[in-house]
Amino acid sequence: MSQVDLWEEIVACRARGEAAALATIVSTLGSTPGKDPMKMLVRADGTFVGSVGGGCLEAEVWEHARDVMRSHRTMTVSFTLNERDDPESGLICGGTVTIFIEPVVPAQLHLFGGGHVGAATARLAADTGFGVSVYDDRPDMLDDDRLPAPIRAHGGAWSELVAGAQLSEHDFVVVLTRGHKDDEIVLRALAAASVEPRFLGMIGSRAKRALLLGRMAEDGVPQAWLDRIVSPVGLPLGARSAQEIAVSITAQLIAEVRGVAAPQACAP
Repeated sequence: MSQVDLWEEIVACRARGEAAALATIVSTLGSTPGKDPMKMLVRADGTFVGSVGGGCLEAEVWEHARDVMRSHRTMTVSFTLNERDDPESGLICGGTVTIFIEPVVPAQLHLFGGGHVGAATARLAADTGFGVSVYDDRPDMLDDDRLPAPIRAHGGAWSELVAGAQLSEHDFVVVLTRGHKDDEIVLRALAAASVEPRFLGMIGSRAKRALLLGRMAEDGVPQAWLDRIVSPVGLPLGARSAQEIAVSITAQLIAEVRGVAAPQACAP
């Protein structure tokens, strides 16, 4: 593909909310197959557009790009292309190439529930840089006044919404529907789809967690999957209002993105 196609694909990934990382050659020394400023875009599904030189180098850059998508942090890596330093590579160019890798799509937050807490969390998370999608089975919870652009709103039955969300290992998911019953429906649909996002949280008390997760375990949902659920979600700020709870949830998500060890409201 041409470089124009690469830029168009970045726009498309951002529009879809699909994680992606861009690798750019920033300097070379000596003989190298790739030259400044060749680029390669790696998508969440492992496919890529463009090139930074091909071969084993490209495979290593692909691995680093996956790490960047997970961490949402930039990375600069250098490679010496000779058999002496890496006899398995088959590269004998003799040069050195330095590549800068950056995330090009913001961290994606999927909120199942667009009520008072869901809407407040969506707006705050969007303001702090997350790409936000909100799902609800009540059309009146999804109007533009409550969820202004660029927040994406999706309506329908819970099981259909989970199936259509196309969640990846890089995404953040928080379940905060209007009640225990709907929370359980969403969680069961996520488990059935083997969804394993980077972060999975559920609003509610410790008693609610014990009840819902215990019932799901009895029905055969793997304990390892249930142990991923952070609940009650949100940092322990003593929050009471919807806006305060939104602050506690968003703060916890930011800490996760930045790799900061934040206190948990309840250990998963």
